[in-house]
Amino acid sequence: MKHPQSANPKPTVFKCFLLSLLSLPFLLLRHHLRPHPPYPPPLSSSSGDLRIRPGYTSYEAYIQRQLNKTLNPRLRRVWTTRDWDRKVSAFARFFSDLQRRRLLSNSSRALCVGARVGQKVEALRRVGVADSVGIDLVPAPPLVVEGDFHRQPFADGEFDFEFSNVFDHALYPGRFVGEIERTLRPGGVCALHVALARRADKYSANDLLSVEPLVELFEGSELVHVRKVDGFGLDTE
Repeated sequence: MKHPQSANPKPTVFKCFLLSLLSLPFLLLRHHLRPHPPYPPPLSSSSGDLRIRPGYTSYEAYIQRQLNKTLNPRLRRVWTTRDWDRKVSAFARFFSDLQRRRLLSNSSRALCVGARVGQKVEALRRVGVADSVGIDLVPAPPLVVEGDFHRQPFADGEFDFEFSNVFDHALYPGRFVGEIERTLRPGGVCALHVALARRADKYSANDLLSVEPLVELFEGSELVHVRKVDGFGLDTE
C-alpha cells in the first residue's frame, strides 16, 4: 500500500503488518516518525493486557537471563539440527504467502528481529529475498549479527521488511516497537507473530493477553490486518 504523490505531501508514514501466532489475529499499521525515547526507559510492572514480568533487578540481569537461553548448548544443538529444516520450511511458506500478498518482494531489504541461529533469515533467502539479515544477542554468522532489539544497530529507514516472533522477550515493549518503526523505511512492512492469552516460556519478559495494547504501541502506524495462525506446527513457538 503505497501513498500517492501530491502537491501537499502528507507526513511520512510506515506501513507495518503484524501477524499473530497460535491464538492470535493479524494486523497492519502505518507509522509516523517520532522522537527516540531515552534508553533504557524505567522498569515498570504494567497492568491490563500487556504485563511486564517482575523479578528483573537491572537491565544487565535481564540480558543475562536471555543469554542463558540463547547460549544453552542443548538448545543451540536442537536449533541447528533437528529444528533447522522444519523451521526453515515453515517460515519459507509464510514468507511466500506475504510475497503473494505483495507485502514482501525479492528486492526487499529484510531484517529478522531476535533471529536466534538464523532459520528465519535462511527462509527469506530461500524464497528469493537475498538481502536479508538477522539480529540477536549472540551472532550466528553469516545469517545473524550481534544486536539488542531494544537498540537496533542500524540506521533510520534501513529496511523494507521486518519480522519477529520474539515480542514476548521484550522487557521494554515500547522500545522494541519503536526500534522497528525507526529502522523501517516509509512504506515498509512489519510482520509479528505473537501468542495471546497464555503464558509464554520461562524466558519471556512480558505476557500479552490481547492485540489492543500491541497495536497501541505502534503510535504512528496504521493497522492493516489481523488474523489467527496455527504456528506452522512448531511446538517451540
